[in-house]
Parts: sequence; structure tokens; C-alpha cells
Amino acid sequence: MEWSDLRIFLAIAREGTLGAAARKLGQSQPTMGRRLRALELDVGHTLFQRTGDGFILTDEGSAMLSHAERIEEEVLAIQRQLSGQDQQLEGAIRVSSSDWFGTHMLTPILAQFARLHPRVVVELVTSAQHLSLVRRDADMAFRIRPFDDPDVISRRLLRIPYGAYIKSGLEHPRAGDGIGTPLITMDSALATLPDAVWLKRMLPNAHIVSRSNNRDVQGQMCVHGAGVAVLPRPLGDALHGVERIDLGEEPPDRDTWVGYHRDMRRLARLRALLDLVIEKLADTSTRG
Repeated sequence: MEWSDLRIFLAIAREGTLGAAARKLGQSQPTMGRRLRALELDVGHTLFQRTGDGFILTDEGSAMLSHAERIEEEVLAIQRQLSGQDQQLEGAIRVSSSDWFGTHMLTPILAQFARLHPRVVVELVTSAQHLSLVRRDADMAFRIRPFDDPDVISRRLLRIPYGAYIKSGLEHPRAGDGIGTPLITMDSALATLPDAVWLKRMLPNAHIVSRSNNRDVQGQMCVHGAGVAVLPRPLGDALHGVERIDLGEEPPDRDTWVGYHRDMRRLARLRALLDLVIEKLADTSTRG
């Protein structure tokens, strides 16, 4: 197995098609196809599933990916050292998080990381669906629940406070009642989240007018006067035209966890991003 073949494997895994990978490496598409078939014969496994939408890693390809990335890291380190640029990191990192957390908590950190390490491409995927760290759908993930897979290294990052908000100037509802009060809350699939349950308990006679799994959508509905919404305070406190209301008790806080596959723990670019995230976001009690 040669490094040049692994470069082709990595390019196809990252770009998703032979054409895009060929353009990235400056080779022809037929050459890329021949080299990939030769690599698969060498390792004795099919590394990609060919689909109408592109190339998708098989289980064997996913297992090979982390090893190939570590080899890439070592090769790039040698090249940097020989060229006197041993501090320059290169490569790609795929990060998964919820929509609001990616937009409001991660983007300032990713912007700083881009200035520090301009040769590292960070791909941020925001979705309510969890991307698998084990299958390498993502390299690093942020979640509101602990990771339970033994192959994932994780830590509690920070506790996020929540608040109840209403458009500025509107009458505040009375705790324990809420009759006539419109509510903006989570969609049906997420209706059991603690803040959604809390809102219904505090305002039992209120009526739901809007549901969404997107916190930014909830926030904008609140800005436009559609009703009361429970939002993470880093999001809600930054919105113009809303105010936080007192219902006698605060909504439940939520922990945020960060995790990555144990095979990635020595990847320098991932460690650099994780260190910056911890520096900027971690509660004092979770540092170290």
C-alpha cells in the first residue's frame, strides 16, 4: 500500500465523487478509478459503495479512514518540518452540532480557528439528527446527552441556562395559568425535552401556535410576537425586541457534551480545535 494510493482514497472519501477527487488531486477521472480498484484489490475489500449520488464508504472503508488520516498527518508533518513550516496544520475536520449551537456558539470559535490554521478545512454540519462518530460521519460532535459508545471519547463541556421569552411590550403571562397565551415550542418528535415539558407545566392553560425543531426559528417567531418561547440564553439574550419573563422558576439547564472517536485522539488538527473549544466554552469545573 503506497501513500499515493491512500491520498486517492482520502480524496474520494472527502469529495464524494471521482470527478471532484480527480480535480482536487490534478489527475484524470479514469486514472483515479483505476487506482482505487487497484487499492481495493490490494486490501481485499470494497472500500466504497458506488451510488447515483456518489461514493459512500463501506464499513471496511470507514475502518480504513482513521488509519489513513493518521498516516496523512505524519506525512504532512514530515513535509512541514523539512520545509520549515512545522507549525502549519493541514487537512479536514467534520463537526456535527445542533443548529443554534453551531450558529451561535461554534462559529466565533471556528472563525478564530480558521485564522490560526488556514490550511485546515472545518466542515460544520448542523442537524437535529445525530451523525455517527463510529461510522465516521463526523469527526467531532456536540450533543445534549452523554455519548454511550465505548469507542467515543467524550467530556461534559458546559451547562447552558435557558429562559422564557416574549416580544417586548406584550403582557406577561401568569405562572400556573397562561390562559389565552400562545406558545412556541419544540416539534412533536422533541416534545419531551425538559424545556418543552417545563413550559407546558408552567402555563398549563396556554395553547400552542407554533412548533419547530429549530431554535432560531422559535426565536424569530418570538421576535415577531407569535408567543412565548423557551430558548437557550446565549440565543435568547442576543435577540433584539424580546424580553425574558419571570414565571417563578427558571427553565431547566442543559449540559452540552463534546465527543470524538478514540482513533482520532492523536490527530493534531482535531486536538488543536478541541483545545480551542475547551478554552472558549468549557465551564471552569470541566477544564483540565
